[in-house]
Amino acid sequence: MKILYATSEAVPFCKTGGLADVAGSLPPALAAKGAEIAVVLPLYQRVKERFGDQLKFECYDYVDLAWRHSYCGLFSLEREGVTWYFLDNEQYFRRPELYGYMDDGERFGFFSRAVVRMLGHFKFWPDVIHCNDWQTALVPIYLKDDGVREDRFRSIKTTLTIHNIEYQGRYGKETLGDLFGLDHGWADDGTILMDGDVNLLKGAILCADAVNAVSPTYANELKMSYFAHRLENVMRQCGYKLSGVLNGIDLKRYDPATDSHITANYSKDDMAGKSTDKAALQRMMGLREEPYTPIVAIVSRLVSHKGLDLICEVLHDMMELPLQLVVLGKGDRKYEDFFGWAAQQYPGRMAVRLDYNEDLSMAIYAGADLFLMPSKSEPCGLSQMIAMRYGTVPIVRETGGLKDTVQPYEAWRDAGNGFTFANYASGDMLYVIREAVYLYKDYPDAFARLRGRAMESDFSWKRSAGEYLHIYSNITGQPWPPVSAEPAPAASEPESAPAEEPAPAEEPVTEPAPVAEAPAKEEAAPAAEPEKPAESAPAEEPEKAEEPAPEAEAEPAKADVPQNAKEKSLRIVTTGRSLVAKEEKPTALTQIPTDQPKALVKQEAPAVPAKAEAPAKEEAPAKAEEPVAEKAPAAKKPARKPAARKTTGRKTAKKPAASKSTSAKTAKAPSVKKETTPKNGTAASDEKK
Repeated sequence: MKILYATSEAVPFCKTGGLADVAGSLPPALAAKGAEIAVVLPLYQRVKERFGDQLKFECYDYVDLAWRHSYCGLFSLEREGVTWYFLDNEQYFRRPELYGYMDDGERFGFFSRAVVRMLGHFKFWPDVIHCNDWQTALVPIYLKDDGVREDRFRSIKTTLTIHNIEYQGRYGKETLGDLFGLDHGWADDGTILMDGDVNLLKGAILCADAVNAVSPTYANELKMSYFAHRLENVMRQCGYKLSGVLNGIDLKRYDPATDSHITANYSKDDMAGKSTDKAALQRMMGLREEPYTPIVAIVSRLVSHKGLDLICEVLHDMMELPLQLVVLGKGDRKYEDFFGWAAQQYPGRMAVRLDYNEDLSMAIYAGADLFLMPSKSEPCGLSQMIAMRYGTVPIVRETGGLKDTVQPYEAWRDAGNGFTFANYASGDMLYVIREAVYLYKDYPDAFARLRGRAMESDFSWKRSAGEYLHIYSNITGQPWPPVSAEPAPAASEPESAPAEEPAPAEEPVTEPAPVAEAPAKEEAAPAAEPEKPAESAPAEEPEKAEEPAPEAEAEPAKADVPQNAKEKSLRIVTTGRSLVAKEEKPTALTQIPTDQPKALVKQEAPAVPAKAEAPAKEEAPAKAEEPVAEKAPAAKKPARKPAARKTTGRKTAKKPAASKSTSAKTAKAPSVKKETTPKNGTAASDEKK
């Protein structure tokens, strides 16, 4: 399966949020599972500065966007089994920041247009194009639009992942044709128009073959007006193709045992290094070096949906608790001003950095004890996963991916991997913070166990990547995995075929069983068994056994007869009339493959007295079956059948063999019986019964 992953950011090339972490770790996970995958993103200025010497120029072409005819260069880079493509246009992407410009709509409209028109220059024609958020929302729309005129685009299926539905790519109606190059039919049928404006995300949701959110809980929340930002009706309409796949993190990158960004490395089994990282964080942020005071950390964009209003309401109450507070991030001005002022009110106990620094964030994850994330809405959240990976216990609100990843602490059964609260209320948040702080100070052993469970949580991409591959398989109709699924049935079919062949061969053997009058014939066998076991032509037996071999093999398989018993039973079943003269007592015991072993053992003991009574035709069977004398006296065919039913396992195969011989010599059986003289007992005759 060939997948093209289209994104506006990806680590390690460029990052502003969680999308970059997902785009940087999901494609390698898909490649590890056998998918052929490539990633395409814009060639930003920062990417060219950091990785320009590693990029390989492939080609260039011109892309038409409405009335514009713009240059587009194609660069590539091989990394971790993934081909990374970069689309170059300095007019749009040679800027210091990724987003935040007045022409963002035109910039990412060009990017989406270029993704579709440059497909012929990639190393493969994709089966699926995986799009992310509004920046690539025009890709499914352009594929539908171009598919009307070019058949090759109709074979491509699309998947759209919604990382945050709050950002939808909304522009004026006039941009439809002038900016994006689409005719008014897209607006007239309501596909791309919403509330009188162009809504790129809405159009992508309707046009994509599959839509998924980044957590199961968030997928359900998108059908509610509180979370969907006016797209709840569209999400309910597309509920048949909506699913939730929980994000993961790169476990190799976020590993406290090997991370080079932290002061001291540690692991779940050896937590000594975390104390060192805590002391280093306190010195770095200007906090008091108090090893037994818990550090509560916030690493977030300073925006409303992160739940910062709750913190602002009860910050003073929080600081009355025995804790230290660390804040790292930037965003809305009102939150930046508030946290900057609060840090001045609590010197030595609260530190704020209005910035985003990768090294400092990792130092906070490693050195803090508690991680606060009271989000109003959170599609998935990666910060709480990273925090747990570094042994920093999360405090979160039960929403979106936070609910799916953090299980609340339950003291009565010592379970959970963090602290949670359900209502979006500052009082509930303060209560949980107080519970966490005092668990840390008063019950260090319980907190240590809680920390250990947090570090053991599995947030790898292995499971999530498999779910994405199933989504791709459903929309393309291609089975996954394609290689392992096909050879397995091919190998099993030849094995099962022989097992079915002997099945019909058993029927002719069992059919004559009711006709066989075994008592008279089988009693005659003891005389021949001890004296002529070797005289019978052993060379002929294997030759005859070749044809009905499946008969004997099938029956022992049901009764779990040993292998040597199978070989001997072949001789007995296939010898026909020469059976009496050729088989030995051990052979008779082991070859009986169906359901008479227990009765066989019972019949061997009383078989000895039967020697003296051999001349009597009717008394011998009665004495041979003394334990079942109540059913045996009638020496008729039905009387012999119950005896066969009481026995189990290994005797049924013999009775068909005997029936073959007796059916052919019914008149001769009494004469043979008179000529034989039992010498070594009647064990063989009983076994044949």
